[in-house]
Amino acid sequence: MDFSKIAKLFGRKSTGVHPLIARSQEYFRNFNKDLPLQDYDFVVFDTELSGFDLNKDEIVAIGAVKIRNLQIQCACTFYSLVRPEKDAHTPSTLIHRLTPGKLIAARPLAEVLPEFIDFCGEAVQIGHYTRLDLDFINKATTKLFGGALKTPYLDTMRLAMAYNESKHGHYYDHSNIHGAYTLNALSREFNLPIFTEHNALQDSLQTAYLFLFLVKKMREYGFRTLNDYLKAGRKWKIIL
Repeated sequence: MDFSKIAKLFGRKSTGVHPLIARSQEYFRNFNKDLPLQDYDFVVFDTELSGFDLNKDEIVAIGAVKIRNLQIQCACTFYSLVRPEKDAHTPSTLIHRLTPGKLIAARPLAEVLPEFIDFCGEAVQIGHYTRLDLDFINKATTKLFGGALKTPYLDTMRLAMAYNESKHGHYYDHSNIHGAYTLNALSREFNLPIFTEHNALQDSLQTAYLFLFLVKKMREYGFRTLNDYLKAGRKWKIIL
């Protein structure tokens, strides 16, 4: 599939929806969420952003790794830098070790995003505080390709909160969100492998390990189906 031609075509104003978006929306319209978790494919993903303001900041990198049969597929990864339309030099890009030169040489989001959507295919998405990532992605897909993704997603931050409540009871203190529930803090708390921070692919791998740890632990409290985990994650409203 020639994504560069598709990107140019759908980057212009159009009354239609990008075929990748339409395919995803149709597939997940009546998606069965009641199967055991191991019956689903997952894509764990992360974005790097120029900042956290949805109105002015942009995606500058996307990374992802697949999970199949509840095993990380290290040979199935996605990573791409993204050339921003605005400033390629912000405090956030420096944190991610992304120099202006690297970003200026990268491809635009209109070319990268279709490849990422195609990589995800029919997989359920996973991220850590993933609502922020999805807000940026869906803003871009709506602007460039005529519609938002409707993919079910799991948030490992929310799952960690649900796990701690299941383990410790309803009086467990979730108030220290800023510290205890960061990806790095949870990974260290659970003695998981530690990857390089602030890299979209490395953070995706870190999140994948955290997800599989939480799945294993939450099974002890009766979590079995995808819907069980979706409901557990939706319970917590996180404001950062």
